[in-house]
Amino acid sequence: MIRANRRELMLGAATLAALPGAARAAGFDTARYDRTIVIDGLTGLDDPDGTETSIRLSPRAVAQYRQSGVTALGVTVGEVGNERMTWDATIANIGNYGRIIAANPELLTLARSAADIRAAKAAGKIAIVFGTQDTAMVGTDLDRLGILNGLGVRIVQLTYNLRNQSGDGSLEPGNAGLSKLGHATIERIEAEKQLLDLSHGGARTIAEAIAAAKRPPMISHTGCRSLHDNPRNVWDSELKACADKGGVVGIYWMPFLVPNSKAMATDLVRHMTHAVNVCGEDHVGIGTDGGLSATVIDAKAREQQAKFFKERSARGIAAPGEGADIFNIVADLDTPMRYRLLADALAAAGWPAARIDKVLGANLLRLYGDVWGA
Repeated sequence: MIRANRRELMLGAATLAALPGAARAAGFDTARYDRTIVIDGLTGLDDPDGTETSIRLSPRAVAQYRQSGVTALGVTVGEVGNERMTWDATIANIGNYGRIIAANPELLTLARSAADIRAAKAAGKIAIVFGTQDTAMVGTDLDRLGILNGLGVRIVQLTYNLRNQSGDGSLEPGNAGLSKLGHATIERIEAEKQLLDLSHGGARTIAEAIAAAKRPPMISHTGCRSLHDNPRNVWDSELKACADKGGVVGIYWMPFLVPNSKAMATDLVRHMTHAVNVCGEDHVGIGTDGGLSATVIDAKAREQQAKFFKERSARGIAAPGEGADIFNIVADLDTPMRYRLLADALAAAGWPAARIDKVLGANLLRLYGDVWGA
Protein backbone atom coordinates (compact mmCIF):
# COMPACT_ATOMS: atom_id res chain seq x y z
CA MET A 1 0.00 0.00 0.00
CA ILE A 2 1.28 3.48 -0.83
CA ARG A 3 0.88 6.60 1.24
CA ALA A 4 3.63 8.83 -0.07
CA ASN A 5 2.67 12.36 0.92
CA ARG A 6 4.56 14.27 3.57
CA ARG A 7 2.00 13.80 6.32
CA GLU A 8 1.75 10.09 5.77
CA LEU A 9 5.51 9.67 5.93
CA MET A 10 5.52 10.95 9.47
CA LEU A 11 2.13 10.44 11.09
CA GLY A 12 0.67 7.46 12.84
CA ALA A 13 -1.70 6.92 15.76
CA ALA A 14 -0.51 4.48 18.38
CA THR A 15 -0.04 3.43 21.93
CA LEU A 16 2.75 1.10 22.96
CA ALA A 17 1.01 -2.18 23.67
CA ALA A 18 2.23 -4.16 26.62
CA LEU A 19 3.36 -7.66 25.71
CA PRO A 20 1.98 -10.33 28.06
CA GLY A 21 4.69 -11.99 30.11
CA ALA A 22 3.23 -15.42 29.53
CA ALA A 23 3.46 -14.97 25.76
CA ARG A 24 7.08 -13.89 25.97
CA ALA A 25 8.03 -16.73 28.30
CA ALA A 26 6.50 -19.35 26.02
CA GLY A 27 7.85 -17.95 22.78
CA PHE A 28 11.10 -17.20 21.02
CA ASP A 29 14.11 -16.77 23.31
CA THR A 30 14.37 -13.10 24.30
CA ALA A 31 18.16 -12.98 24.40
CA ARG A 32 18.36 -14.61 20.99
CA TYR A 33 15.83 -12.15 19.58
CA ASP A 34 17.88 -9.25 20.85
CA ARG A 35 20.87 -10.59 18.89
CA THR A 36 18.87 -11.23 15.72
CA ILE A 37 18.97 -8.89 12.74
CA VAL A 38 15.34 -8.05 12.02
CA ILE A 39 14.53 -6.57 8.59
CA ASP A 40 11.13 -5.40 7.40
CA GLY A 41 11.60 -5.42 3.65
CA LEU A 42 8.68 -3.10 2.91
CA THR A 43 7.34 -0.71 5.51
CA GLY A 44 7.33 2.98 6.35
CA LEU A 45 8.67 5.33 8.99
CA ASP A 46 5.96 6.67 11.27
CA ASP A 47 5.63 8.76 14.41
CA PRO A 48 2.52 8.60 16.63
CA ASP A 49 3.22 12.11 17.88
CA GLY A 50 4.51 13.60 14.62
CA THR A 51 3.16 16.67 12.89
CA GLU A 52 2.84 17.76 9.27
CA THR A 53 6.27 19.40 9.23
CA SER A 54 8.28 17.72 12.01
CA ILE A 55 11.37 15.80 11.01
CA ARG A 56 12.69 15.05 14.49
CA LEU A 57 11.11 11.82 15.79
CA SER A 58 9.25 12.12 19.07
CA PRO A 59 10.51 10.38 22.22
CA ARG A 60 7.64 7.91 21.96
CA ALA A 61 8.51 7.01 18.38
CA VAL A 62 12.19 6.52 19.29
CA ALA A 63 11.20 4.31 22.25
CA GLN A 64 8.88 2.22 20.08
CA TYR A 65 11.51 1.63 17.42
CA ARG A 66 14.16 0.70 19.97
CA GLN A 67 11.83 -1.66 21.84
CA SER A 68 10.66 -3.32 18.63
CA GLY A 69 14.09 -4.78 17.97
CA VAL A 70 13.96 -3.94 14.26
CA THR A 71 17.32 -3.47 12.53
CA ALA A 72 16.42 -2.23 9.05
CA LEU A 73 13.37 -0.80 7.30
CA GLY A 74 12.75 -0.88 3.56
CA VAL A 75 10.86 2.36 2.84
CA THR A 76 9.17 3.52 -0.36
CA VAL A 77 10.53 6.79 -1.73
CA GLY A 78 9.21 6.39 -5.27
CA GLU A 79 5.84 7.81 -6.27
CA VAL A 80 3.61 5.28 -8.06
CA GLY A 81 1.43 5.73 -11.13
CA ASN A 82 1.71 6.95 -14.69
CA GLU A 83 1.04 10.61 -13.91
CA ARG A 84 3.63 13.10 -15.18
CA MET A 85 4.50 14.39 -11.70
CA THR A 86 5.88 11.12 -10.32
CA TRP A 87 9.57 11.82 -11.01
CA ASP A 88 9.53 15.17 -9.23
CA ALA A 89 7.51 13.67 -6.38
CA THR A 90 10.02 10.82 -6.04
CA ILE A 91 12.95 13.24 -5.77
CA ALA A 92 11.00 15.23 -3.16
CA ASN A 93 10.29 12.06 -1.16
CA ILE A 94 13.98 11.15 -1.16
CA GLY A 95 14.77 14.63 0.10
CA ASN A 96 12.18 14.37 2.87
CA TYR A 97 13.51 11.03 4.06
CA GLY A 98 17.07 12.33 3.90
CA ARG A 99 16.11 15.23 6.16
CA ILE A 100 14.44 12.86 8.63
CA ILE A 101 17.51 10.60 8.75
CA ALA A 102 19.82 13.58 9.21
CA ALA A 103 17.63 14.94 12.02
CA ASN A 104 17.75 11.65 13.97
CA PRO A 105 21.39 10.51 13.81
CA GLU A 106 21.24 8.69 17.14
CA LEU A 107 18.60 6.31 15.74
CA LEU A 108 18.63 6.32 11.93
CA THR A 109 21.21 5.73 9.22
CA LEU A 110 20.93 5.26 5.46
CA ALA A 111 21.93 1.82 4.21
CA ARG A 112 23.76 1.56 0.90
CA SER A 113 25.27 -1.88 1.55
CA ALA A 114 24.71 -4.97 3.66
CA ALA A 115 27.66 -3.85 5.79
CA ASP A 116 25.74 -0.70 6.67
CA ILE A 117 22.95 -2.83 8.13
CA ARG A 118 25.37 -4.89 10.19
CA ALA A 119 26.98 -1.69 11.42
CA ALA A 120 23.57 -0.27 12.36
CA LYS A 121 22.83 -3.37 14.44
CA ALA A 122 26.18 -3.08 16.23
CA ALA A 123 25.58 0.61 16.93
CA GLY A 124 22.00 0.17 18.14
CA LYS A 125 20.60 2.10 15.18
CA ILE A 126 18.03 1.40 12.47
CA ALA A 127 19.15 1.26 8.85
CA ILE A 128 16.81 2.82 6.28
CA VAL A 129 16.77 1.21 2.83
CA PHE A 130 15.37 3.36 0.01
CA GLY A 131 13.20 1.67 -2.61
CA THR A 132 10.59 2.38 -5.26
CA GLN A 133 7.33 0.57 -6.01
CA ASP A 134 7.18 1.47 -9.70
CA THR A 135 9.39 2.39 -12.65
CA ALA A 136 6.78 4.60 -14.31
CA MET A 137 8.74 7.62 -13.10
CA VAL A 138 11.75 6.29 -15.02
CA GLY A 139 9.99 5.30 -18.24
CA THR A 140 12.35 5.28 -21.19
CA ASP A 141 14.97 7.47 -19.47
CA LEU A 142 16.96 4.63 -17.94
CA ASP A 143 19.68 7.03 -16.81
CA ARG A 144 17.21 7.99 -14.09
CA LEU A 145 17.97 4.63 -12.48
CA GLY A 146 21.56 5.79 -12.14
CA ILE A 147 20.38 9.04 -10.57
CA LEU A 148 18.25 7.12 -8.08
CA ASN A 149 21.19 4.85 -7.33
CA GLY A 150 23.35 7.88 -6.59
CA LEU A 151 20.67 9.16 -4.21
CA GLY A 152 20.75 5.90 -2.27
CA VAL A 153 17.87 3.95 -3.85
CA ARG A 154 18.83 0.31 -3.54
CA ILE A 155 15.57 -1.48 -4.43
CA VAL A 156 13.56 -0.90 -7.62
CA GLN A 157 10.12 -2.42 -8.10
CA LEU A 158 9.32 -2.87 -11.77
CA THR A 159 5.56 -2.24 -11.78
CA TYR A 160 2.76 -1.18 -9.49
CA ASN A 161 -0.81 -2.44 -9.91
CA LEU A 162 -1.41 -0.97 -13.36
CA ARG A 163 0.47 -1.25 -16.66
CA ASN A 164 3.51 0.93 -17.16
CA GLN A 165 5.91 1.01 -20.09
CA SER A 166 7.90 -1.90 -18.67
CA GLY A 167 5.09 -4.35 -18.09
CA ASP A 168 1.70 -5.20 -16.66
CA GLY A 169 0.84 -4.82 -13.00
CA SER A 170 -1.25 -7.22 -10.97
CA LEU A 171 -4.59 -5.56 -11.78
CA GLU A 172 -4.21 -5.49 -15.57
CA PRO A 173 -6.71 -8.00 -17.05
CA GLY A 174 -4.61 -8.53 -20.17
CA ASN A 175 -1.68 -9.97 -18.19
CA ALA A 176 0.60 -9.05 -21.10
CA GLY A 177 3.90 -9.53 -19.31
CA LEU A 178 7.18 -7.68 -19.97
CA SER A 179 7.75 -5.22 -22.78
CA LYS A 180 11.06 -4.74 -24.60
CA LEU A 181 11.60 -1.72 -22.38
CA GLY A 182 10.93 -3.94 -19.38
CA HIS A 183 13.79 -6.21 -20.39
CA ALA A 184 16.07 -3.19 -20.84
CA THR A 185 14.97 -1.76 -17.51
CA ILE A 186 15.84 -4.98 -15.71
CA GLU A 187 19.27 -5.00 -17.38
CA ARG A 188 19.91 -1.43 -16.19
CA ILE A 189 18.66 -2.13 -12.66
CA GLU A 190 21.08 -5.00 -12.44
CA ALA A 191 23.91 -2.99 -13.97
CA GLU A 192 23.38 -0.42 -11.21
CA LYS A 193 23.54 -3.27 -8.64
CA GLN A 194 20.07 -2.36 -7.49
CA LEU A 195 17.75 -5.10 -6.27
CA LEU A 196 14.91 -5.97 -8.66
CA ASP A 197 11.56 -6.17 -6.84
CA LEU A 198 8.62 -7.85 -8.58
CA SER A 199 5.86 -7.13 -6.08
CA HIS A 200 2.59 -5.87 -7.56
CA GLY A 201 3.49 -7.46 -10.91
CA GLY A 202 1.10 -9.35 -13.13
CA ALA A 203 1.61 -13.11 -13.15
CA ARG A 204 3.29 -13.09 -16.59
CA THR A 205 5.36 -10.04 -15.73
CA ILE A 206 6.72 -11.76 -12.64
CA ALA A 207 7.46 -15.02 -14.45
CA GLU A 208 9.14 -13.33 -17.42
CA ALA A 209 11.12 -10.93 -15.22
CA ILE A 210 12.48 -13.76 -13.08
CA ALA A 211 13.47 -15.64 -16.22
CA ALA A 212 15.22 -12.53 -17.57
CA ALA A 213 17.03 -11.67 -14.33
CA LYS A 214 20.73 -12.44 -14.09
CA ARG A 215 20.92 -11.52 -10.39
CA PRO A 216 18.71 -12.71 -7.53
CA PRO A 217 15.39 -10.80 -7.44
CA MET A 218 12.91 -10.30 -4.66
CA ILE A 219 9.16 -10.12 -4.20
CA SER A 220 9.24 -7.84 -1.19
CA HIS A 221 5.60 -7.99 -0.10
CA THR A 222 3.05 -10.55 -1.20
CA GLY A 223 1.08 -13.59 -0.09
CA CYS A 224 0.57 -17.11 -1.40
CA ARG A 225 -2.08 -17.19 -4.13
CA SER A 226 -2.66 -20.92 -3.72
CA LEU A 227 -3.96 -20.14 -0.21
CA HIS A 228 -6.10 -17.17 -1.31
CA ASP A 229 -6.66 -16.35 -4.98
CA ASN A 230 -6.13 -12.59 -4.95
CA PRO A 231 -4.20 -10.82 -7.75
CA ARG A 232 -1.86 -9.23 -5.18
CA ASN A 233 -0.73 -12.71 -4.15
CA VAL A 234 1.70 -14.84 -6.16
CA TRP A 235 1.34 -18.40 -7.45
CA ASP A 236 3.67 -21.14 -6.19
CA SER A 237 5.44 -21.46 -9.56
CA GLU A 238 6.68 -17.86 -9.40
CA LEU A 239 7.50 -18.08 -5.67
CA LYS A 240 9.69 -21.08 -6.39
CA ALA A 241 11.23 -19.48 -9.48
CA CYS A 242 12.25 -16.47 -7.39
CA ALA A 243 13.84 -18.77 -4.80
CA ASP A 244 15.58 -20.82 -7.49
CA LYS A 245 17.27 -17.60 -8.69
CA GLY A 246 18.55 -17.02 -5.15
CA GLY A 247 15.86 -14.46 -4.31
CA VAL A 248 13.66 -13.85 -1.29
CA VAL A 249 9.88 -13.62 -1.00
CA GLY A 250 8.54 -11.32 1.73
CA ILE A 251 5.12 -12.11 3.17
CA TYR A 252 3.01 -9.07 3.91
CA TRP A 253 0.65 -8.33 6.80
CA MET A 254 -2.28 -7.28 4.63
CA PRO A 255 -5.98 -7.99 4.07
CA PHE A 256 -5.09 -9.99 0.95
CA LEU A 257 -4.07 -12.99 3.07
CA VAL A 258 -7.69 -14.03 3.64
CA PRO A 259 -11.06 -13.80 1.84
CA ASN A 260 -12.71 -11.67 4.55
CA SER A 261 -9.82 -9.13 4.53
CA LYS A 262 -9.40 -9.49 8.31
CA ALA A 263 -6.07 -11.23 8.66
CA MET A 264 -4.84 -12.60 11.98
CA ALA A 265 -1.49 -13.95 13.14
CA THR A 266 -2.54 -17.52 12.37
CA ASP A 267 -3.18 -16.51 8.76
CA LEU A 268 0.23 -14.87 8.49
CA VAL A 269 1.94 -17.95 9.94
CA ARG A 270 0.02 -20.14 7.48
CA HIS A 271 1.23 -18.09 4.50
CA MET A 272 4.80 -18.00 5.81
CA THR A 273 4.79 -21.75 6.40
CA HIS A 274 3.48 -22.38 2.90
CA ALA A 275 6.10 -20.05 1.41
CA VAL A 276 8.86 -21.92 3.26
CA ASN A 277 7.49 -25.23 2.00
CA VAL A 278 7.54 -23.91 -1.59
CA CYS A 279 10.72 -21.80 -1.54
CA GLY A 280 12.83 -23.28 1.24
CA GLU A 281 13.67 -21.59 4.52
CA ASP A 282 16.55 -19.61 2.97
CA HIS A 283 14.24 -17.65 0.66
CA VAL A 284 11.42 -16.23 2.80
CA GLY A 285 11.30 -12.97 4.74
CA ILE A 286 8.84 -10.32 5.88
CA GLY A 287 7.56 -7.18 4.19
CA THR A 288 4.71 -5.97 6.35
CA ASP A 289 3.61 -3.11 4.06
CA GLY A 290 2.63 -1.20 7.19
CA GLY A 291 4.12 1.10 9.81
CA LEU A 292 5.23 0.20 13.32
CA SER A 293 2.73 2.08 15.45
CA ALA A 294 -0.50 0.47 16.55
CA THR A 295 -3.60 1.57 14.64
CA VAL A 296 -6.16 3.54 16.64
CA ILE A 297 -9.45 2.91 14.87
CA ASP A 298 -11.62 5.88 15.73
CA ALA A 299 -13.91 8.20 13.78
CA LYS A 300 -10.99 10.15 12.35
CA ALA A 301 -9.18 6.99 11.27
CA ARG A 302 -12.33 5.66 9.60
CA GLU A 303 -12.77 8.93 7.74
CA GLN A 304 -9.15 8.87 6.54
CA GLN A 305 -9.41 5.23 5.43
CA ALA A 306 -12.59 5.92 3.48
CA LYS A 307 -10.90 8.86 1.75
CA PHE A 308 -7.79 6.79 1.05
CA PHE A 309 -9.83 3.99 -0.53
CA LYS A 310 -11.89 6.43 -2.58
CA GLU A 311 -8.73 8.01 -4.01
CA ARG A 312 -7.21 4.62 -4.86
CA SER A 313 -10.43 3.48 -6.48
CA ALA A 314 -10.60 6.64 -8.57
CA ARG A 315 -7.04 5.98 -9.80
CA GLY A 316 -7.87 2.35 -10.57
CA ILE A 317 -5.17 1.03 -8.24
CA ALA A 318 -7.34 -0.46 -5.46
CA ALA A 319 -7.01 -4.24 -5.37
CA PRO A 320 -9.74 -6.73 -4.48
CA GLY A 321 -9.83 -6.99 -0.70
CA GLU A 322 -9.32 -3.27 -0.11
CA GLY A 323 -12.25 -1.26 1.21
CA ALA A 324 -13.41 1.95 2.83
CA ASP A 325 -13.64 0.18 6.20
CA ILE A 326 -10.72 -2.24 5.83
CA PHE A 327 -7.51 -1.40 7.69
CA ASN A 328 -4.21 -2.80 6.49
CA ILE A 329 -3.29 -4.69 9.63
CA VAL A 330 -2.91 -8.12 11.14
CA ALA A 331 -5.12 -7.33 14.10
CA ASP A 332 -3.43 -9.36 16.85
CA LEU A 333 0.04 -8.21 15.74
CA ASP A 334 -0.90 -4.54 15.51
CA THR A 335 1.58 -3.29 18.10
CA PRO A 336 5.13 -1.90 18.00
CA MET A 337 6.19 -5.28 19.42
CA ARG A 338 4.92 -7.00 16.27
CA TYR A 339 8.22 -8.57 15.22
CA ARG A 340 8.75 -10.10 18.64
CA LEU A 341 5.18 -11.39 18.61
CA LEU A 342 5.73 -12.92 15.18
CA ALA A 343 8.84 -14.71 16.46
CA ASP A 344 6.74 -16.08 19.33
CA ALA A 345 3.98 -17.20 16.97
CA LEU A 346 6.45 -18.99 14.71
CA ALA A 347 8.08 -20.67 17.70
CA ALA A 348 4.65 -21.76 18.94
CA ALA A 349 3.99 -23.23 15.47
CA GLY A 350 7.05 -25.43 15.89
CA TRP A 351 9.55 -23.50 13.80
CA PRO A 352 13.18 -24.06 14.83
CA ALA A 353 15.00 -20.99 16.11
CA ALA A 354 17.50 -20.97 13.23
CA ARG A 355 14.66 -20.78 10.69
CA ILE A 356 13.03 -17.92 12.60
CA ASP A 357 16.35 -16.04 12.52
CA LYS A 358 16.41 -16.45 8.74
CA VAL A 359 12.92 -15.17 8.00
CA LEU A 360 13.20 -12.30 10.48
CA GLY A 361 16.13 -10.83 8.62
CA ALA A 362 19.07 -13.09 7.79
CA ASN A 363 17.64 -14.08 4.40
CA LEU A 364 17.11 -10.48 3.31
CA LEU A 365 20.54 -9.48 4.60
CA ARG A 366 22.11 -12.26 2.53
CA LEU A 367 20.16 -11.15 -0.54
CA TYR A 368 21.17 -7.51 -0.07
CA GLY A 369 24.79 -8.56 0.15
CA ASP A 370 24.52 -10.75 -2.96
CA VAL A 371 23.13 -7.86 -5.02
CA TRP A 372 24.62 -4.71 -3.53
CA GLY A 373 27.86 -6.10 -2.17
CA ALA A 374 28.76 -7.26 1.31
